[in-house]
Amino acid sequence: MTHPLITYRGATPADGAVLGGIARATFIDTFGTLYRLEDLAVFLEQGSDAAYAAELADPDIAVRFAETGGTPIGFVKISSLKLPAPDPAPGAAELRQLYIYQPWQGLGIADDLTRWAKDQARARGAPEIWLSVFTQNVKARRFYARHGFEEIAPYHFMVGDQADEDILCRAKL
Repeated sequence: MTHPLITYRGATPADGAVLGGIARATFIDTFGTLYRLEDLAVFLEQGSDAAYAAELADPDIAVRFAETGGTPIGFVKISSLKLPAPDPAPGAAELRQLYIYQPWQGLGIADDLTRWAKDQARARGAPEIWLSVFTQNVKARRFYARHGFEEIAPYHFMVGDQADEDILCRAKL
């Protein structure tokens, strides 16, 4: 069960800077030491506030924030499938990002956001939802397995010039 001080809301195009800030900060916090500064800088620039605002204006993309006291502390983003999934079902969805500031992890927020993402995918008529997860992120892999995601195939996730070994995962809806 989620902490009683947590609320949820949908994102709007005006939330580009908020979304970008959370995405960059949590990515750096979780993975920042794995990359050369040049590669990390290229990757973070791709996730600029303007890029996130443009995504939020795209009707294919849906984002839900978790907040406490009106301050966003995490989010989940879904869309139609963009990953190079092997043999996806027509109309498949993608869980593109799920980030929560570290002090708020472990309170059920990620569970709530993942359920919301799967519910949204179902509402769109998606028969399945895909994501990619870093192979060395064992905590995330266990989390997604608990939510019905099956590890399907390897995937190279690019951070600048560095190719990370990710795993494509699928959950039937």
